[in-house]
Amino acid sequence: MTLPANGAAWPPRSIAPLYADIVVDDAWYSGDADRLAKVYRHGPQHRKDGRRRLWGRHPQPGKREQRLHIPLAGEIAQTSADLLFADTPVITTTDTAAQDRLDELLDVGGVAELLLTAAETAAALSGVFLRVTWDRDAAPDRPLLTVVHPDQAVPEWRFGIMTAVTFWRALPSTGSAVWRHLERHEPGTILHGLYEGTDDQLGRRVPLTEHPETARLAASLGAEGDAITTGVPMITAVYVPNIGPNRKHRGAPWGRSDLQGVHDLLDALDETWSSWLRDIRLARARLIVPDGYLRSTGAGKGAIFDDDREVWQTLAIPPTEQGNGITLSQFAIRVEEHRTTADAIVRQATTAAGYSPTSLGLDGDGAAVTATEIAARDHRSMVTRGKKVRYWRRAIADILYVLLAVDRAQFAGKATPERPTVDFGSGVAEDPGSTAQTLSLLAQAQAVSTDTKVRILHPDWADEAVAKEVDRILAETGQAAPDPVGTFPL
Repeated sequence: MTLPANGAAWPPRSIAPLYADIVVDDAWYSGDADRLAKVYRHGPQHRKDGRRRLWGRHPQPGKREQRLHIPLAGEIAQTSADLLFADTPVITTTDTAAQDRLDELLDVGGVAELLLTAAETAAALSGVFLRVTWDRDAAPDRPLLTVVHPDQAVPEWRFGIMTAVTFWRALPSTGSAVWRHLERHEPGTILHGLYEGTDDQLGRRVPLTEHPETARLAASLGAEGDAITTGVPMITAVYVPNIGPNRKHRGAPWGRSDLQGVHDLLDALDETWSSWLRDIRLARARLIVPDGYLRSTGAGKGAIFDDDREVWQTLAIPPTEQGNGITLSQFAIRVEEHRTTADAIVRQATTAAGYSPTSLGLDGDGAAVTATEIAARDHRSMVTRGKKVRYWRRAIADILYVLLAVDRAQFAGKATPERPTVDFGSGVAEDPGSTAQTLSLLAQAQAVSTDTKVRILHPDWADEAVAKEVDRILAETGQAAPDPVGTFPL
C-alpha cells in the first residue's frame, strides 16, 4: 500500500462521521465555553423538541455573558483514567534481561504518566492510539512510546484487526495553503508524506524538504526516500478503544466515548447552574427611593441617590401619604430547587457514563472505609473499569512487545523481545487500619503464617523480598530457628 493520492478528500469520507462526533465530545471535554458556543452555533443546535440548546443561543448584543459552564465531562474522563492508572499496572516478563530493559524503557520514557493521560483522552474521545517511534536526536539510545489522538488517525481494518494506520498532523503555514504531514504505519514499514492542499483536500504531494517541520525528517531518511524499514514484522502502533460498542456506529471497530448520549444532560446541568446564578443576580438588594431623596447633578445631568449620606432634611410629604419612603427590593433565591435539580442531573449523567456517583465525590462523608465497602458503593464504576481493563491489557502487552522488538532492531538491544504480562490489580486500596485488624485477628486465631501476613501486607513484593522480610521478623521476635552448626560452649 501507499500514501493517499493527490487531491484526495481529507479527512476521508469513511471516517468523517467519527471526526464530527469527536469535535462535539472534545468541546465538552475541554471545559471551554467559547468552544461549546462555536460548535453548537454551527452544528446540531436544536434538541428533538425543537428548543435551541443553551450553548447554541446567541448572546444579546451589549450584554455580558451570563451562561455558566460546569466541567463535568472533564471530571468523568479524569475519573475513568484514575480508576485505570492511578496505581501503575505491574508489567512482567519471564526473561530477566527483557524485564530489566523493559523496566528501563518504562521508567525513562515516563510510560506510567503517558498511560494516565492516554486513558483520560480515550474516555473523552472514544479511544486512543499508542505508537512506537524513534528520534535519535531526542533519544539516541532508545525507542519512544507516544500517544496519538483518534482524530489524527485513519486506520484500516480487516475482520476487526488493524492492518495499517495513517497518522496525520497539520503543519504551521503562513499562507492560504494547508500543509499536512502523513505518517503511514504498515507491517515492517513506516511511510512519510508531505502534502500542500486546502481545508478539505490533501492537494499535491511534495518533497519532505519543502516544509521546515519535515526537512529534518527528510535528512534522517537519507537514501531510503520517504520510507523507513522498522526491522519488525508487525505494525508499530495499536488502537485502544475506550469501551464498546459504539452505539452511533454499529458494527464499526471504534470505541465509545464516555460522553456519548450524555450531551443533553451536560447541557441541562449548565442551564440549571446558569439559572441559579441568575437568581443570585436578581436577588441582590436594591433600594427604591422617591424623588425627594435624589440629589440633582445639574441641568440635563440627572439625579443620584447617596446611600452613604446619614442626615437628610425634612421632606414636604404629608404624614398620611403612603409609598413615599425608602423601599427595599430583594427576591428570594431558589437554592434547594436548583441544588436538587443539579444533583439529580449529575447523578444521571454519571450513571449514564458508566460510573457510580460516589466515584465523582457524591455521597461520600470522607470517613475511611474498607475495600469491601468501596467495592459495594462503587459497583457500577468497578464493572466499567473491568471492561476497560480488558482493552488496555491487550493493547499495552502488544505495544510493549513492539517496543522491545524495535529496541532490538534499531538500537542493538540485547534483550529478546517477549510479550509481557500486564496486571491491573483490584483497583481498590485496602484501608491500612482494616488490614492491620484483619492480620491481628488471623494471628490470634493462629490461622496464618508470617509469610502469608507479609504477602497480604505487600502483595506487589517478589518472593525474594518476602523471604527476607519474614527472616527479619522472625529474628526480631526471637522465633528464628537456631543455626544447627553454630558454636556451642565446651
